[in-house]
Amino acid sequence: MKTESSKGFAITTLVALVVSLVLILAACQQSSPSGAEPEEATTLNLPAGVATAAEAIHEEALRAHIAILASDEFEGRAPASPGDEKARQYLQNAMASMGLEPGAKDGAWQQRFEIMSITSETPKEWSFEGPSGSLSLGYWDDFIAGSGVHSEKSQINGAEVVFVGYGIEAPEYDWDDFKGADLAGKVLLMMNNDPDWDRELFEGDRRLYYGRWTYKYEVAARHGAVGAIIIHTTPSAGYPWQVVQASWTGAQFELPAGDEPRLQISAWITEDAAGDLATLSGHDLEALRESARTRDFQPVPLGITTSLTLNNTLESVETGNVAGLLEGTDPVLKNEVVIYSAHHDHFGIGEPNDEGDNIYNGALDNAAGCAKVLAIADAFTRLPEPPRRSVLFLFVAGEEQGLLGSEYYAQNPTFAPGRIAANVNIDGANIFGRTSDVAYIGFGKSTLDDVVVAAAARQGRTVVGDQFPDRGHFYRSDQFNFSKIGVPAIYADSGTTYIGRPEGWGKEQAEAWESVHYHQPSDELTDEWNFEGIIEDTVLAFEAGLSIAQTDELPSWVPGDEFEAARKKALAELE
Repeated sequence: MKTESSKGFAITTLVALVVSLVLILAACQQSSPSGAEPEEATTLNLPAGVATAAEAIHEEALRAHIAILASDEFEGRAPASPGDEKARQYLQNAMASMGLEPGAKDGAWQQRFEIMSITSETPKEWSFEGPSGSLSLGYWDDFIAGSGVHSEKSQINGAEVVFVGYGIEAPEYDWDDFKGADLAGKVLLMMNNDPDWDRELFEGDRRLYYGRWTYKYEVAARHGAVGAIIIHTTPSAGYPWQVVQASWTGAQFELPAGDEPRLQISAWITEDAAGDLATLSGHDLEALRESARTRDFQPVPLGITTSLTLNNTLESVETGNVAGLLEGTDPVLKNEVVIYSAHHDHFGIGEPNDEGDNIYNGALDNAAGCAKVLAIADAFTRLPEPPRRSVLFLFVAGEEQGLLGSEYYAQNPTFAPGRIAANVNIDGANIFGRTSDVAYIGFGKSTLDDVVVAAAARQGRTVVGDQFPDRGHFYRSDQFNFSKIGVPAIYADSGTTYIGRPEGWGKEQAEAWESVHYHQPSDELTDEWNFEGIIEDTVLAFEAGLSIAQTDELPSWVPGDEFEAARKKALAELE
């Protein structure tokens, strides 16, 4: 899809038409297997009428919302763009049409907030000087760099490059890649991911926050570095280089800067470019990486210096979270809430692909998630009466820019963190068909395990953990910010055992889609999408959240979990 084909339309009229169509289709539908009452009892706490309410979750409703949100008219929904405003208005109107109440403060539908737009003019080459020569890396093909500061220039001037291994300091694992080295004013070259060869060390192949790019830049800034360079490989990042190119170029958005330490420049380089840098320094990249696979690792000054200046265009702009509320019926529990979340943003208009398409429509990521939450909200409104706890349907901004909208909400919640029973986050959808399993990101971390297992059992499905643990999915979507304030979270991903398909087919499909379409203009709604799995997953999320909203006991983290202390703190603040 290209910008030339864009045509304006009236959001309010379109929402009314879509909602009317959904209501007509739902009324005509027969009960689907995914919404039917089970033959045997489950541990879910569900009220009467749940099967009828779940009939709101069907292909026509889901497809209609996705088609609109991922259309060219919404221009890829980049933060603070006209497409962003259209998306927020569409979500607001859709929830109003269902009879939900405004869920932001002071009777507003939107929680508006300021973000900083930073567009960097990057030199075509980045030069490094070594004892025996120099090396120039090419922008786009070899490196991507962005500003870490909110100023018109971000600069590195003759700074020394130091290899710091994984760039991790984790006392609980007796791991410190920095060893007290003075790294002020240096540029840190670091590997992606975290140590993954021992299940007793950093939980083996399950990536922790220590393996995320956000952590790498944060820890480098805390050590006084002026720049940080992450070495990209597809296995360590969980996505190909083209995702870095698409995600870290053009306007970048952040919440307004505080007094936290900041890098001047945050960068990525390819593995080949990192190998050339190592050679320039008289080292071998593989030998450097091997040396980092031990607690005894010491930072390695590479004897290389570098300079880089980015000229930045700054603009303070506005985006917002969109919130609709269904108030609970219990006199006490209605003051607590279950929050369904999905991010409404994507990457807008950017570099064209080989076909000349320059709109990053974000159909799967995450128009599909928004459609699922809208369908769930519709299902809740069809219950004979609302659940005991309140339910908030929250569409957050700026997820692709570093979880900005959920971070802002976590800092400015409409319910005290101790009164948020759980977060059910929806990011993406299963477009390949029905599965016999449910992949639950964060399985084993909280008492919500029982809820997800019971909801899956109603569909004759089993629950498995993250099928791609090396990708660090728990720290890559909005449930992470809810978890940081102590809220237990459900993030159920697509299963990978597809009914009627050979073993391994599901993972092959997921990896193939990611390698071609993830964060690319080709992430579009097509006739090939199979909605059977989307419907089942959406019904599961509906029933799981409904059960939480009906149950007296608050969910909790398992003892010793990384977020347990935050939950205890949030509950103590209510006393």
